[in-house]
Amino acid sequence: MNTIPSNEPTFRESVDLMFNRAVALMDLSPGLEEKIRVCNATYTVRFGVRLRGQIKTFTGYRSVHSEHMEPVKGGIRYAPNVHQDEVEALAALMTFKCALVEAPFGGSKGGLRIDPREYDEYELEQITRRFAYELIKRDLIHPAQNVPAPDMGTGEREMSWIADQYARMNTTDINARACVTGKPINNGGIAGRVEATGRGVQYALREFFRHPEDIKAANLSGTLDGKRVIVQGLGNVGYHAAKFLGNEDGCKIIGIIERDGALFNENGIDVGAVKDWISKHDGVKGYPDARHTADGALVLEADCDILIPAALEGVINLTNAERIKAPLIIEAANGPITAGADDILREKGTVVIPDMYANAGGVTVSYFEWVKNLSHIRFGRMQRRQEESRHQLVIDELQRLDEMLGDKWSMTPNFKEKYLRGADELELVRSGLDDTMRTAYQSMREVWHSRGDVHDLRTAAYIVSIGKVAASYRAKGL
Repeated sequence: MNTIPSNEPTFRESVDLMFNRAVALMDLSPGLEEKIRVCNATYTVRFGVRLRGQIKTFTGYRSVHSEHMEPVKGGIRYAPNVHQDEVEALAALMTFKCALVEAPFGGSKGGLRIDPREYDEYELEQITRRFAYELIKRDLIHPAQNVPAPDMGTGEREMSWIADQYARMNTTDINARACVTGKPINNGGIAGRVEATGRGVQYALREFFRHPEDIKAANLSGTLDGKRVIVQGLGNVGYHAAKFLGNEDGCKIIGIIERDGALFNENGIDVGAVKDWISKHDGVKGYPDARHTADGALVLEADCDILIPAALEGVINLTNAERIKAPLIIEAANGPITAGADDILREKGTVVIPDMYANAGGVTVSYFEWVKNLSHIRFGRMQRRQEESRHQLVIDELQRLDEMLGDKWSMTPNFKEKYLRGADELELVRSGLDDTMRTAYQSMREVWHSRGDVHDLRTAAYIVSIGKVAASYRAKGL
């Protein structure tokens, strides 16, 4: 993949630049602006784990950007290049993301400098538990103070280990399970969490395509049906986004970019088949039903309607922004477009649906999981059958009508089954996520279209979210 050119700002500086661009258009006192900008605290832990007959020392971080609301929320990533600046930038992004989608959290982020592929499961568990121990004893993992979630290199398994470590150290905390989200279903997780970020990307695009003015701004027309999509990164987020858009919205996935190159097929690619291929062959090379290009970065520049960068930071930067042809980019990853590239794309008229909004599905459903853990009951348990029995009344009346009218009228096939079914947890989670993504998009587009000094959705998103954080601080009396 492209490395970010040295003449470009770092990810942290990019977030700061975008923050500055937004606050310049707002009426905040200098003191409040500074309070919202700075990261409250970053804790660095260095801990040893006995592995393979020797002590190995690991470095991990937990950064808290803003405590205008508590607990603070944000993922923990495992990657060999994790560093303090990146973690602090991601924590800031979490603050604004939570504010934008009205999840009642401050922003936080964690990272462990490790390549998880170098360790087996047992070793990873030892490392994760020790890292969790170091954070828990400093209240940097706590249901009421700091609630992590999965990120790059981590998943349900690691969250389960962390939750268990917390419960071991806090044996009387009845809300122990709420100390972390993204857990497996059978350990306090919630239906729909694994798909949540990809599902959120789908709902974001659906909402975008409900507004003719916005479609026109991106030089597109019509609906999602038939749109040609290129996805960069087929991890959890990219895979689910591509699968849902292809299977449910009629999009055509024409390009998939991975670590070992890219696949391209103008007639569309079967995302599920590629995912299976990657899990067996550790890459896309050799996949039979598409053309393989060794230099995946070139496919970022291919002609398409929608580009979904869903993996790394800075893949669209000063070296390639000029050649990006997609009229609409939705940032499923955090920070895939550098500040420099953002300027170039805006000049070109490319519409970017920003990361702060586009990938907020994960934190939204994490919020639902946290609420579920605190309430100690799964969603839908109390009302589902009651809904069904009320619907049954209507069905019974229609059935009577059906019999009375004979051949003149009858119920549509499948109506009965569809109408009778009460919503289960997965449907309620998807409904809550859809509502969240719609509401947040509308708050951004209102600023985008109503102000002459706001020319893009990213600036609009920052203005909306910083405004909400500022309102929280003011309400606190700060």
